[in-house]
Amino acid sequence: MNKAGVFLIAFGLGVSALPLGASAATCPVKIGGLAPLSAPGAVGGGEAMRDAMLFAERDINAAGGVLGCKVKVVIADTEGLPEKASAIMEKLITQDGVVAVGGGYHSSVGVASKDVANNRKIPVVFAETWNDTITGDKQKYIFRIAPLSSWASATLWKAALLVPNIKKVAILTENTDYGIPAAEETTKGLKSGGVDAVTFGVDIGTQDYSGIVERIKAADPDYVIVLATGEAGYNFAQQAADAGIGPQDIPFQAGQVALESKAWWENVPDGNMAFVQRIGTPVNLWNKKALKLNKDYKAKTGKGAIESYALEAYDSISILAQAINEAKSTDGAKIVAALEGISHEGTLGRIYFPYGTKKDPSADGKGDEWWHQWPDPAMTMIQYQKEGQESTDSPIVWPDAYKTGPAIYVKK
Repeated sequence: MNKAGVFLIAFGLGVSALPLGASAATCPVKIGGLAPLSAPGAVGGGEAMRDAMLFAERDINAAGGVLGCKVKVVIADTEGLPEKASAIMEKLITQDGVVAVGGGYHSSVGVASKDVANNRKIPVVFAETWNDTITGDKQKYIFRIAPLSSWASATLWKAALLVPNIKKVAILTENTDYGIPAAEETTKGLKSGGVDAVTFGVDIGTQDYSGIVERIKAADPDYVIVLATGEAGYNFAQQAADAGIGPQDIPFQAGQVALESKAWWENVPDGNMAFVQRIGTPVNLWNKKALKLNKDYKAKTGKGAIESYALEAYDSISILAQAINEAKSTDGAKIVAALEGISHEGTLGRIYFPYGTKKDPSADGKGDEWWHQWPDPAMTMIQYQKEGQESTDSPIVWPDAYKTGPAIYVKK
């Protein structure tokens, strides 16, 4: 081996054999993977993230592992419950012996668990937690590749403002660290365009929406926006359709769970014409890594296509592996230093973190929430326009930069 070490680059992961100067690691190197695998969490989303993170483990190890060791992704079921999040993070660190953590679906879980990781000096790259405070608290060990809630909400209200003759929007939101701020930001944006909004809050895990549906129907909205995760999104959508205010009755933006096309059509047979927000570029712009993962994922799960949050989960583990190799250590502070300077070619594109200890977001006039935040996730709005259609085959109706077809607005 020469002084630079021997590097085995594969799949763009940047993983390597143990280079000279690297700290010896305890094998296998363990990385935690957060995912909701039990109710009331978004189980479908959690299963997708779990599968993707295990594919990341496979690909990292096929490329040589990290620091001369195999990687082991330790999956932790968060159940989507913030009251259990701290204990779960503590167990990953103190009992399972992880050196870093990826994944994460529910914002409430991220908000509740990040302090434990930061205090323990364990780097976390959150995959799908949107709440602004996750990075806005400017903690040294906390990173995120999911979009900011305040930024992602613009997709919702800007798309809504395109609906002809829109005057009032009904927002169904879960009472969580994801739903509440997302509803507030969406309401603010709608009002800036002269559109009123009324919000209806529900607890995570709600099954019966009959009362809420009747209240929304009485409000007589021109558009419905759903900010609810997990099976709640299916239940509300079909119950709304049964009451005459579903996707085929008025313009209706479903929750991200609708991206799981097979489950969407099974649970919401009246779900055609629904709009759905999606993270990531259109399929025709996917890189080789995303296309390969999608092929493997479809073969394993039987689904039509990989969901955006699964891509995020895969990338969260892969970027940590690259950072550990570049740090030549499993020391948390050294991994953070590597992450702050990293350029990772992930399934979602080039991932990097321009703001942190070396450059504060304020230097570019940005708020604290941009600390350790990937600034470039693509956001689109798709629409199901054929029954049984795959989300990846559905036309992108917004924004114009990615648009592949016009929106169809059903009339009330």
